[in-house]
Amino acid sequence: MLSQSKLLLQQVRVIDPLSDTDRIADVLIVGDRIEAIESHLDSIPQDALVYEAQGLILAPGLVDLYSYSGEPGHEERETLASLAAAASAGGFTRVAILPNTIPAIDNPATLALLQQKAESFFEVGSHHSSLSPLSLHFWGAITLGLEGQQMSEFADLAAAGAIGFTDGRPLKNMGLLRRLLEYVKPLNKPIALVPVIESLQGNGVMREGGASINYGLPGNPTVAEAAAIASLLELIAATETPVHLMRVSTRRGVELIADAKARGVPVTASTTWMHLLLNTNDVASYDPNLRLEPPLGNKEDMEALIEGVKQGIIDAIAIDHKGYTYEEKTLSFAEAPPGAIGLELALPLLWERFVESDEWSAIDLWQCLSARPLSCLGQPTLSCTPGNPTELVLFDPKATWTVEQQTLKSRCTNTPWWGKKITGRIVSIIERTK
Repeated sequence: MLSQSKLLLQQVRVIDPLSDTDRIADVLIVGDRIEAIESHLDSIPQDALVYEAQGLILAPGLVDLYSYSGEPGHEERETLASLAAAASAGGFTRVAILPNTIPAIDNPATLALLQQKAESFFEVGSHHSSLSPLSLHFWGAITLGLEGQQMSEFADLAAAGAIGFTDGRPLKNMGLLRRLLEYVKPLNKPIALVPVIESLQGNGVMREGGASINYGLPGNPTVAEAAAIASLLELIAATETPVHLMRVSTRRGVELIADAKARGVPVTASTTWMHLLLNTNDVASYDPNLRLEPPLGNKEDMEALIEGVKQGIIDAIAIDHKGYTYEEKTLSFAEAPPGAIGLELALPLLWERFVESDEWSAIDLWQCLSARPLSCLGQPTLSCTPGNPTELVLFDPKATWTVEQQTLKSRCTNTPWWGKKITGRIVSIIERTK
């Protein structure tokens, strides 16, 4: 992490999604503020650290809408410290943690304990102080114990600092859901729902279609997501409570959301990064690290999601980082628990796939990894313009590295890119002092 009271980045590529700019410039940072951005800065403070940044990218920090922490309850998978280190290494300056911990984050006491733990990483003299000052936020549970039966105390969780409310899993009781949408509306906190009808998905482990038949794996039908989205959109329209739909993974889901937005329904949506890069054809390897929930879509699903992100129908890309131990994940595809890590991998792989191919602009990618996630959370957008505080990342799109234990900060190795060489890596995070 670059830390200097005065820092000059010379001829760096500056990407700012808020002002929709992408240019080469000299950037002067003084303290925790961007002092100047000019094509060439002639007046350089004598005590400034001058950093030759040709070929590097300076942009606002990335924001993850939802990921899992193993702590508390499954520290052998991932601790808050290892999660924070992985996030920082991947260019994320803000991560929202799902409430699916043990115990669940369904009360102010548990929330306060995790907030205190997160803040301790960055205290002066802390043995975690080498971490960048990442902001960890926590979702409060919608229902007690994530059991879908009784509402949590939303007002208490909101007052304690919950970023919003979700169970991180589908809610079966639609009557309860209607009441909670009405109850939570005055709090002006985001509520995120997982659109799945579990009785329709059955024991499916991959998206239903020709590939699932060929591979001999139980299929999870598109209608399990589409029917849930349709029902939820009706509830959202009736209550007029803004809702975020998580983990959208099907073409039909994109179509339904596009129609709802055109009608003025207050809905935002996200898909996960892996659903943009892979599809059911990739499951031919039977790699258990491709066992996800929701499952990877068919090729037409992936194509619709890619177009949906570019058009803004799908507002944001989430990482949905979920670590497992080697023993937990090293099973047959159908038996492996769903989930994969991604905080350190998402930016370079998305950049290489979409920006290097000119399918998306660099601004497009930063919109859905930084600006729009903040908007979904009801937070102000970060900006890389003079006068703004420094919450920035320095990214080298040409750096190559191998995904292995020595190069990852996460405790976990459950990724289909394990052992592979990828291009693009974060050089540094430049962030204001907390």
